Amino acid sequence: MTSELQSLEISYFVQATEDEEKVRRAVGALVGEELPEERQEAEGHYGNTIVWIRHHLTGDEALAGLRGIVSHMGEDEKKAILTDLGSGLDEHNALFLRLSKQVLLMKGAAVLASSDPIRVKVKPRSYLVKGNPAGFYERLLEKVRD
Repeated sequence: MTSELQSLEISYFVQATEDEEKVRRAVGALVGEELPEERQEAEGHYGNTIVWIRHHLTGDEALAGLRGIVSHMGEDEKKAILTDLGSGLDEHNALFLRLSKQVLLMKGAAVLASSDPIRVKVKPRSYLVKGNPAGFYERLLEKVRD
């Protein structure tokens, strides 16, 4: 069976003051697998190194990755995603989530946040959304919760 997801993209910045390996391990534990990675280094305002890391999963791996993320969320987080769905979707019905990197590192939990986030882009197979993104994501979150 084909996955409901076309892809799952996870990206984040690692500042020079952070332990890059610790962040990478925490994200891997969140998703539940070894992640392929793309990375770029840049120089910050004061000459410090900033690393941008992106993980891209497709098909069944994307669905498994989303299952891992949702399994680290509390019920309030899942409800908040569905309640505020309109602001988290783009014109192609891709869902964008921003998770707290600090909470993930300290507690291993996936908590919605806006500052210093781990960005998650959930890209569905568009023909499965059928004009009702709220219903699609409600079913998807219920499916990966099990």
